[in-house]
This record gives sequence, structure tokens and C-alpha cells, in this order.
Amino acid sequence: MFTIALFTDITYLQTAEVQWTNFSSWLIVGALVFGGVAFAWSLILAIRWRAARLYTLLLALAWTAGLVNAFQHSRDAWSSVGTTGLILLILSAALAIAASWLAHGAAQGIAR
Repeated sequence: MFTIALFTDITYLQTAEVQWTNFSSWLIVGALVFGGVAFAWSLILAIRWRAARLYTLLLALAWTAGLVNAFQHSRDAWSSVGTTGLILLILSAALAIAASWLAHGAAQGIAR
């Protein structure tokens, strides 16, 4: 959801239609909800499996950047998406993608 929110922020910067920032805000909140569930599950995995600690760390960093970005997006439309909002969204999306890539690689290793 962070990556889709990134696309809606870019669309807002291209069109200046305020509804795109509303979409971004809702997508960020959704990513925080589901990211929190994934983080809770990763804590259990990190306790049982030492290799999952990097995955847990990446999820925690993505969630934290997303939370700060949610506060940033609660501002007025233009100031919410400006440089700070876009950088935070790129950071949280990149961290979430890295965590997903790491988890997928680990799942492929277990399946073999």
C-alpha cells in the first residue's frame, strides 16, 4: 500500500487534485494497519528463527517512516505531499519492498 500511495502522491503533484492526497492518506493508514500485523507476526518469527531479525527490523523501520508520513499527510494538501512527504513515502515503500524481497527469498530457501 505504501507503493500505491507513492503513485497517488505523484499523481497529485501532476494534477493538483486534492482527492489524490486523501487517497494517499487512506492508503498509508491501511499500510500501517496491515504492516503492524505483519510486524507482530515477524516478532514471533524473530524469536523462533534468528534469520528473521533483519526482516523484523526492516518492517519496523518501514512502519515508523509510514507513521511519520501519516502525520505529515494530515497537513494541508500541498504541504503534505511536498518534499518531506514524498521522501518519507519513498523511504517507507523502499523498506517495505526490501522486507518483502527478504521474506520471499527466505520462503524460497525453506521450500527447497
